[in-house]
Amino acid sequence: MSVAAATPLMSVRRSILVLGLLEAFGPLSMDLYLPQLPQLASSLGTSDALAQATMSVCMVGLGVGQLVAGPLSDRFGRRRPLLVGVSLFTLFSLACVLAPTIQVLLVARLLQGLAGSAGLVITMAVARDMYSGADLSRMLSLLALVSASAPIVAPVAGGALALVLDWRGIFAMLTGIGAALFVLAFTGLRETLPLPDRHRGGMRTIGVHLRSLARDPLFVLVLLAAAAGGAAFFAYLSMSSFVLQDQFGLSPQAFSLFFAVNALANLLGAQLSRVLVRRLGPARMYLAGQLATCFAAALLPDSVLLGWGLPGILATLPLFLFSAGVGGPNGTTLALGAHAARAGTAAALLGTVTFTVGPLVGPLAALGGASAHAMAVTIAAASAAAALVAALAYLRARALGPST
Repeated sequence: MSVAAATPLMSVRRSILVLGLLEAFGPLSMDLYLPQLPQLASSLGTSDALAQATMSVCMVGLGVGQLVAGPLSDRFGRRRPLLVGVSLFTLFSLACVLAPTIQVLLVARLLQGLAGSAGLVITMAVARDMYSGADLSRMLSLLALVSASAPIVAPVAGGALALVLDWRGIFAMLTGIGAALFVLAFTGLRETLPLPDRHRGGMRTIGVHLRSLARDPLFVLVLLAAAAGGAAFFAYLSMSSFVLQDQFGLSPQAFSLFFAVNALANLLGAQLSRVLVRRLGPARMYLAGQLATCFAAALLPDSVLLGWGLPGILATLPLFLFSAGVGGPNGTTLALGAHAARAGTAAALLGTVTFTVGPLVGPLAALGGASAHAMAVTIAAASAAAALVAALAYLRARALGPST
């Protein structure tokens, strides 16, 4: 029986809400103040490149910080490291509000990302504590219903807030959001990792956990697929704005709306997975999602080469993100399934790879210019690699037994 089975329904629903909001730290930290970057550069008397770097350093923090928060949650339980992370996120958001120079802001953003990473990785570990198998996939899809609302709302809300708030006002809002989430987590989230299940060692035990993960072929395959999938996603994230606005002439408002539509497509894919996973199992849903993602991504270069132009890209990208939403929760389920005792460390590796490999590939792909062709080829190649590795992961999962 899962931990959740013995928990009152309202408590489970409250946990889903709190965990989903905590998982939204990433999109909220990145998307909410995106429209304010030019005003930020002007206000601090800095270059556009340094203003954009405030996004990059936060992304690095969100990725690298998971390697700290995840193992700590295996050692000290989920609740304490999570509350510390949320409180530090709130503190460093306030530091962003008060930053007098771009250098101070860059440091504050890095620390904000490091602290916010606790919400991302410990959420996954808590879900694994509560569920396993198809039930875990369903739980992750429900979390996506909450957390994926952030990238739908944040760009549009950020554009509207830019009419009444400057960039410091946006960070003041993030400070308030952090404080509210601390209260929600403190009052609505119980400890899910019992004392007997926590490891008592230090770095040696963490090393043992890492070696155990490295010896699990299924985990390694899902990790590699996540790296390739992250590269495809961040190629879309980093290049689509330039391609759709500069090359095809979309207005900032139209692009924000299209960005929200794509986020909604990703959310709907996760919900389709939630409906079908008990019937088909996580392994089949994972493979189906990855193959569909590869197919949709392969249409992107075709749409460019065949001259389909803007309509072709606008039709293909939502399909790509919908398919990614189908596979994502099930890949996490397969990766964490055999690692309940080290779920924090396992989730940390998955999160770190996703948040660090992608941001490296996107800029490299755009070295020759952020063109539609470069974006399409990068997304298609990375998605094909992810699908190939996912097929190997599927075969490994099926060999382990029907529970996957």
